Amino acid sequence: MSKKDVLLSEEKKKKVEELIKEDTGDVRILNKYERAIIMIIGVGWAIFQLLIASVLTIDSTFSRSIHLAFAMAMIFLSIPFFKKKKIKFLPFLSQREGIPWIDYLLAILGVISALYITIAWNGITMRMGAPNLTDRIFGFLLVVMVLEATRRAIGPALPMVGILFSFYAFFGPYLPEILAYKGVTIDKYVSQISLSTEGIFGIPLRVSTNIVYLFVLLGAMLDKAGAGKFFIDLAFAGLGRYKGGPAKSAVVASGLTGLVSGSSVANVVTTGTFTIPLMKKTGYPATKAGATEVAASINGQLMPPIMGAAAFIIAEYVNVPYLAVVKAAFIPALVAYITLFYVSHLEASKLGLKGLPKEELPNAKEVIKNGFHYLIPITWLVVELVVLRHSPAMSAFRTIIILIFVILYQEFVKVKKEGISVLQAIKNSVKLTA
Repeated sequence: MSKKDVLLSEEKKKKVEELIKEDTGDVRILNKYERAIIMIIGVGWAIFQLLIASVLTIDSTFSRSIHLAFAMAMIFLSIPFFKKKKIKFLPFLSQREGIPWIDYLLAILGVISALYITIAWNGITMRMGAPNLTDRIFGFLLVVMVLEATRRAIGPALPMVGILFSFYAFFGPYLPEILAYKGVTIDKYVSQISLSTEGIFGIPLRVSTNIVYLFVLLGAMLDKAGAGKFFIDLAFAGLGRYKGGPAKSAVVASGLTGLVSGSSVANVVTTGTFTIPLMKKTGYPATKAGATEVAASINGQLMPPIMGAAAFIIAEYVNVPYLAVVKAAFIPALVAYITLFYVSHLEASKLGLKGLPKEELPNAKEVIKNGFHYLIPITWLVVELVVLRHSPAMSAFRTIIILIFVILYQEFVKVKKEGISVLQAIKNSVKLTA
């Protein structure tokens, strides 16, 4: 490869990394104090969620309020107003070096507005349906903060839908007859959206508080511990040498990663970094290599036991056990991956492609020997859900505890293999679980 090609490859890699950062919002360069603030908030959030899943008993509305407050703080401190590079108009809104004062202010306002229902709960219940001036102020502030936090996290589409229907709620009486209805008053809007469990503090937030967070935490801990790399190596060790091996490995690796991530973006970032270059190396066109990885990663949200947040919301709205959703999703997910696998084989045959040389592939026995412990928490989660029939929250909590011990085992093995000290092994375990 020429020097020019190497430079172009590095430039493309930087562009991809930049796109990933913009998509996830991870674009800020923080100093040690700012990192410490965000770490303290993140660790505090995780501890709170683990406590309410085990020993801490508080009102459901209060737990949702605190959960939302943590989320507000994390979003406003981690994601700038604009994810793109600095703009000329009010450049501090897209500041990447550190956290600007405006985001500290918005984080504080977001936390206060989220916690208001907890702080003033007794008064709110006494005047339900007839909010006072303070209720109205904090109610509208919460709506604005939630819309802005949502825009920063996932883009403008969903906030625009929310704003459109809010306008419809107020201007319904003035619309054409086919769309018109009697509308709502400010008091009714605030009472239902911000001061009750029917709006912002409704079922989706309850699911996020009680279930989704724990499963996301479990997936993140597994990936940080090295489970993602283990699944990729396992897929390549088993399929890499066959016709179209990298594409087939991408499909299987994405399916295995989907077991623990439940996120399409995380799946692409984890597996695509390895699989797309290898697919291109064996002769797949860049567009088809990317399409294969994207298709395989999107289906990762369908792969039980840890699926996307929609699966938990479906269980709540339909009022069925989460296990029923898992059973319903398993066959479609399996069929989707079998189809992708077969299409990859047909495409490889059409292009006349071969697999990777054996010497370039990981050794299957070594991969299983070094990573079998990653299967323990996944197996335990399935046992909790299917055999013991525990709730998703309890199953995820107990699996996280098992995973902490698995990580400890993994790091203590390094004491013997790599000669690190016991103290260093403990420090590494804390870093992986923090």
